[in-house]
Amino acid sequence: MGLGVGIVGLPNIGKSTTFNALTKAQNAQAQNYPFCTIEPNKAIVPVPDKRLDALAKIVIPDKIQHSTIDFVDIAGLVKGASKGEGLGNKFLSNIREVEVILHMVRCFDDENIVHVEGNIDPLRDIEIIETELIYADIAQLEKKIQKLSKDAKFDKNVASQLNLAQDLLKHIEELQAVSSYENKEDEAFISLDKELRFLSNKAIIYGANVDEDTLSEGTNSYVEILKEHALGINADLIILCASIEEELIGLQEDEAQEFLEDLGIKESGLEQIIHKAFDKLGLQSYFTAGKIEVRAWTIKKQTKAPQAAAVIHNDFEKGFIKAEVIAYDDFISFGGELKCKEAGKLKLEGKDYIVQDGDVMHFRFNV
Repeated sequence: MGLGVGIVGLPNIGKSTTFNALTKAQNAQAQNYPFCTIEPNKAIVPVPDKRLDALAKIVIPDKIQHSTIDFVDIAGLVKGASKGEGLGNKFLSNIREVEVILHMVRCFDDENIVHVEGNIDPLRDIEIIETELIYADIAQLEKKIQKLSKDAKFDKNVASQLNLAQDLLKHIEELQAVSSYENKEDEAFISLDKELRFLSNKAIIYGANVDEDTLSEGTNSYVEILKEHALGINADLIILCASIEEELIGLQEDEAQEFLEDLGIKESGLEQIIHKAFDKLGLQSYFTAGKIEVRAWTIKKQTKAPQAAAVIHNDFEKGFIKAEVIAYDDFISFGGELKCKEAGKLKLEGKDYIVQDGDVMHFRFNV
């Protein structure tokens, strides 16, 4: 299952620096001028999960295979992006491809780094970006309503979707995000969102880009303003320093951890973003552990065993018989599959079993 996170924000706000740091790619330009990023930079990044290392110490596999997450560095947006300003339409189309938006917001003062609006104001910066997302949704929805209006003349079944689309248009024309629309559970809305991939309905994580002093202290006046806004719309907030994240590149894991601890930080920006993204999308991981590989597989929460098996191969779901399941904590504490069997910790589960985060699984199937 792919998980796409698009990094957005005003030009020259630290997006490409963050992308370089998070992906350890160093292939995105990062310069002190607007529109440095013209095409979206993309990278597939392994999901850090310390449980994989713990499993590998017991199993000693030939390789470890992480889940992956796609990061997309999307060029800076400006006022009028929805109408093509600053190459905006092209950039907005790139955002439709992702599931989660990491909205980078500058939360530090530095007279040597240009701000496209002339000064630091987190709420203004957020409003510029998110208003453009809404305008883009309005343009998309208006085109869809024109088509639905024509189709409704010949197909009465289209009427319900047309009515909802018109109601939704009224909502977003008041510059209210699609995410705040009250009828999102309606089948007509679900169908529309699946087709149009509304930008203002995507899960948002705010990334407060701060300086090193603020990172150590935990907050500043800009961050506090951003926190209040995020709380008001039920969005997540991550505080990170893009320059510090870059310094972590090339360090060994133990060195990086020591570096973070010296700053009073438990997790890197990458780990925070992935954990928040997983939570936003209702995702979790289960594991397979054998001599060939120890591997993490990403599924939706509440996924049943046969559907979890299908993530490995469709035949596993078609011919599903049983799932051998060991809880992660048991696998570690008892020291592997054999000892878990002896202790009665290996369970055989059927088609209705709901896979739990961290389950170590083996599927029995017959095709």
